Formats: sequence, structure tokens, C-alpha cells
Amino acid sequence: MSELTLSKSVIYVTGLPRSGSTLLCQLLGMHPEIDSSGHSSPLQGILQTLRHQLSDNEFLLSQMDVDFEQGYQRLQNLNRGMINGWFADSDKDWVVDKNRGWLMNIDLVQALDPNFRMLVCVRDPAQIYGSIEAQHQKTLLLDFPDKLASLSRHARADKLFGNEGVIGAPLKAIEALQDVPDAWQKRLFYVVFEQLMQEPEKVMCDLYEWLKLPVPAFNPNALPVKPHESDSYYRFKYPHQTRSQISPPSPHAIPSRIEADIQKQFGDIYQLFYPGMKRKSS
Repeated sequence: MSELTLSKSVIYVTGLPRSGSTLLCQLLGMHPEIDSSGHSSPLQGILQTLRHQLSDNEFLLSQMDVDFEQGYQRLQNLNRGMINGWFADSDKDWVVDKNRGWLMNIDLVQALDPNFRMLVCVRDPAQIYGSIEAQHQKTLLLDFPDKLASLSRHARADKLFGNEGVIGAPLKAIEALQDVPDAWQKRLFYVVFEQLMQEPEKVMCDLYEWLKLPVPAFNPNALPVKPHESDSYYRFKYPHQTRSQISPPSPHAIPSRIEADIQKQFGDIYQLFYPGMKRKSS
């Protein structure tokens, strides 16, 4: 059976919340060879759902009892066909797919796209918490999708940084990336939010050189603004506005006890991306 290949070079954008993925997709969309809508994509969830459903399909499983190799190749072709179909309307060779879920499914990405390129957005975890908490204080009459509004600041931080939390889950996934094969790690490019804010031209130059794409000039103070994805889906707790210029946000004030707990819990993350940072003591 012939093996279906991907018709596009997919750039998988993923990482931590409030860490610049919307801005990164906005900048990628300015490249003449890249198609980037800037919106979070359902493709990862579609492939996950497909895997779950087909794993329980008795007709498929019975066929694989007879000829496993053929059935498995059909599964691979089906998944790659879904990806090809998703991007069939684009006239660009490079396309961006943004979803935090890619971070937890690097094995699936590699199985379907051995030549994958994944951009992982990171930011000081304490400042991510500060960003979320600051937005919550502006929208106190609305609850989070996971019902965190009635908790204390410390209890809300515990939930956000838990193993299934909005911040904690992707942080654990980034820690787990250090265990994947070296060949896969070479296909990961970490975009550090603070560096992107301070040196956007250098970060994007390094990124395009890593992608082996020509480096276009751009003005960080004159960015084209696109319609952003819906914020109501997130109860307006995680806004995704695009702006006409890059302006580093002011640091968020965070209670010392909470900041010290975050830095202690995710010491490996700080060592990887912020080795020189002075940390709080609890």
C-alpha cells in the first residue's frame, strides 16, 4: 500500500498560556511564504477524537486481526489525509496550526509528520499567573470555565498550576520534552516571551533561519492587525487581542508566598529558561 505524505510543511505552535502565541502567529503571518490565521485550531482535537473512536471500532480492529500492517497504514493515511484536507484551501507551502494540545502529543505529531517543526512559547510561570489574575480582577462578575472565581488567590494558583491546570499541565509537558529523543528535540524551537518582547527582530530572525526560510524585514511598531479568535469561549479570562505594535507589558505584582511556591514547584523550568533569575524565598 502506498504511503500518503503531507502536502504542506506544518508549523505547530504550542506552549504556555499568556506566553505570546497570538503575537507569534501574527508575526508568522507577515512572512510571504507562511499561512497563519492566528486562531487556535481544532485540528489537534479532531485527530485525538478520531484516534479514540477508531480504537473502539470493532470492524477496524477485526480487519487488523487479519492484516495489521495494512490496517495501520490506512490509519496513518487517514490521519494525514485529515491534515491535508484541513489546509487544502491554502496556496502557501508553509502553514501554521496553533493549539496548546500539540505540546502533550509530540509522539502523535512525530508519527504523522516526521519532519515536524514545533514552536513552544514559554514565559516566567509566575508572570503567567500574574497575567491571568490581573485579567480575572477585571472580569470578577464572570467565572472561569473551570470554576475558579470563588477561590482565594493562593487556592486559585494551586488549581492553575495543578497537574491538570491551565498552566500546570503544559508546564509538565515542557518538562517531559526533555525526555524525548535528541532527534525530536532538534525540531523544537522555544520562543521565550520576554526575549520576544525585548528583541522581536532578533528572535524572528533566529526562528526563520531555524526554519530555513528567508528572513523578511518587519517593523515591530507597525504590525498588521487581524481579527482575533473569540474570547467569549474562555469567559473573557484569556484575551487574544492583536496589536499594531509590540509593547512589553509591565511586570505583574504577585504575592511573595505565591511567587516563591511557583518558583520552587517549577525549578527545572526556571533553570532551563531563566538560569540567572533571582528567585523568591518562602
